[in-house]
Amino acid sequence: QVQLVESGGGLVQAGGSLRLSCAASGRTLSSYTMGWFRQAPGKERDFVAAINWRDDHTYYADSVKGRFTISGDVAKTTVHLQMNGLKPEDTAVYYCAASAAVGYYNRGYYSPRGYPYWGQGTQVTVSS
Repeated sequence: QVQLVESGGGLVQAGGSLRLSCAASGRTLSSYTMGWFRQAPGKERDFVAAINWRDDHTYYADSVKGRFTISGDVAKTTVHLQMNGLKPEDTAVYYCAASAAVGYYNRGYYSPRGYPYWGQGTQVTVSS
């Protein structure tokens, strides 16, 4: 079993920055893919970014490319999401997710269905 705990959410003005962190425990995750998704009220859970710890390749939604950066620590126990140039439309609950299969089969990065493990979420609110 994998446990994920997010932190770092909060309220920020448009144009500001936040750094989300996700601490993972329960298994050795060096071969996992770690993803960030977000869900605004009344909307579906959308892909934001992912990192495949098998080869350190990263993936981003078009809406956040150039503004958000996903990274992991050397021990591969924590994944971060650095968010710069925040916009009001980035307001959502942000979830950390983990999957062994996504990276192994090298597909399904962008769908929440590929990730069996989820954190509880952290709220990000961007004011205009």
